Amino acid sequence: MLSQLMVLFGFFALVLVSIYWINQAVRLFDRLIGDGQSAFVFLEFTALTLPNVIRLVLPMSVFAGSVYVTNRLSSESELVVMQATGFSPWRLARPVMYYGLIVGVMMSVLTHVLVPISLGQMKLREAEISRNITARLLTEGTFLHPTDGVTFYIRDITLDGTLKGVFLSDRRSTERAMTYSASRAYLVNDDGEVKLVMVDGLAQSYLREGNRLFTTHFTDFSYDISELIGAPDLHVRQIRHSPTWELAREPAAIAAETGESVGRAIEELHYRVNQAFLCVVAALIGFSTLLVGGFSRFGVWRQIVAALVLLVIVKLVEGLVTDAVRADVDLWPLVYAPSIVGAAMSATLLHWAARPRRRRRAATMGTTEAAA
Repeated sequence: MLSQLMVLFGFFALVLVSIYWINQAVRLFDRLIGDGQSAFVFLEFTALTLPNVIRLVLPMSVFAGSVYVTNRLSSESELVVMQATGFSPWRLARPVMYYGLIVGVMMSVLTHVLVPISLGQMKLREAEISRNITARLLTEGTFLHPTDGVTFYIRDITLDGTLKGVFLSDRRSTERAMTYSASRAYLVNDDGEVKLVMVDGLAQSYLREGNRLFTTHFTDFSYDISELIGAPDLHVRQIRHSPTWELAREPAAIAAETGESVGRAIEELHYRVNQAFLCVVAALIGFSTLLVGGFSRFGVWRQIVAALVLLVIVKLVEGLVTDAVRADVDLWPLVYAPSIVGAAMSATLLHWAARPRRRRRAATMGTTEAAA
């Protein structure tokens, strides 16, 4: 049974990761390639999103694997045979618990190690790319909007780096709108400031007061475009990027560094620990809910819907306790409330599944005694 659970878990995990990963890749492709980045940067960012995608789909995969295997064992009467040979629902749930624990170990590796490292590295790479103004502006044949009120266009870029047919519109000021056009231009790095040197062009200044337009022809003109992108955020570290051992040792220092509250740091620490328990709970809920239902010619769709409803309740509890823990650090044990609620649901369902069996056994014993 454990081998079947792991095989089906691998199948559902592969399918769900592929769906989520492709969705992430499409959005990254539009953002990175549209900003003029290379295909290598796109592949790098796509790989860095993979650990977080796997973390998101693991609970759903472990639940789907548990439901599918239990449904198949029930439809093929294998569960009935095992119960007839004396296996109680608690004994049948043992491989499911082992299955959830194995997936929980995988989740722990992701939440404590791989996800913080990958998110931190991706944030650093985003900061590095934001500093590269030329990569965002050197896109020919497209009207770019690097910031609100600014439009930039390049008709063509030659092999030697000359920009042909440059158009720049600056409408950030409410009183004046500036428009520059030039036959050619060059990007020059001057002590960390990137300047656009336009040659043989026209500058138009439109004053809204009085609706006056001034035009100036120039031979060469320098325009500072560093501020169009904005200064990169050097404080790129966030709570989610912090290693677990730092959150456990110095939560106050991490909170001060990232600008978050201490409650947010404590909640993140216990949230990572609780993710492994949720994998066990998801597996047990899927198994115990289907074990309760008896044979039906209409299948077990009602039990599957009930299992989904129980998972939604667990997620609702998780959402309710999150804000409370962030507001009050002393309430951190509430982070484990979703796992406790889910475990209680599973235990109740397993107990319920065992009751009819005990009644049937008692009735059988009574009939035997009467015959004797």
